[in-house]
Amino acid sequence: MVGKQLKLLRERAGLSQSEFGRLVRYGPDHISAMERGVRTPRPDFLVKADPILNANGMLIAVIPDVEDAMRRARTRHPDWYRDHAATEAEAEELHHYSNHVVHGLLQTEAHARVVFAKRRPFLNEETIEKRVADRISRQQVFERWPAPIVSYILEEVVLDRPIGGRRVHADQLRHLLALGDRQNIEIQVMPTKVEEHPNLGSAFNLLVPKGHEQVAYLEAQGHPQLITAREEVRKIADRYGIMRAMALTPKQSRALIAEKVDKL
Repeated sequence: MVGKQLKLLRERAGLSQSEFGRLVRYGPDHISAMERGVRTPRPDFLVKADPILNANGMLIAVIPDVEDAMRRARTRHPDWYRDHAATEAEAEELHHYSNHVVHGLLQTEAHARVVFAKRRPFLNEETIEKRVADRISRQQVFERWPAPIVSYILEEVVLDRPIGGRRVHADQLRHLLALGDRQNIEIQVMPTKVEEHPNLGSAFNLLVPKGHEQVAYLEAQGHPQLITAREEVRKIADRYGIMRAMALTPKQSRALIAEKVDKL
């Protein structure tokens, strides 16, 4: 509904998606996604857009509804995707790009515990232990047969941030080496020194759920987003393919990780 209102107001104002995007500092693809209902407009965007589109408070008035929709985002997922962990456990392919932290399926128990213990706002001990246990149990996907096809691209900075201190970090890097030895898992590192990058946005996951087409899954600042529109998924998959070509090969990545372990 909000997307349709945005499109109507934009066209009434005589603005193209690119022109409107420049005024609110969003890309035309982002504007298009919001107008089509693929992405939910954030409240700060609606506050900016209202005067630009002469909406006379119409867009600001829907902010409470938008915030409520964002809180209920998980329940808007298709029935087969509402239990993300179950979908992940049965996925035929899993592809992940991580730019700030080691992906959950790759984390050691000690690393995961530090991640949850240091997040803000603080979690109580019971919640921390439950989340650590849930995260470790998800890693059983690697033990499944037939094994899923799994690939990772990790920014080099992920390997350099010593989460939990020297010992925990060293064990985490060794764990990456062990997982990378598995036949169905490829881990590649994107060197920090690369001068070009096709994806300077957020981390993302690409999954091929059993019996369904490939989907993309993002989570930023606690707000999950499932992308099922073919064209949007294709764009993300295209970026991932370019990154795999630019990153170090699995063999080169393994050598770099081993080198970093030796220096700890």
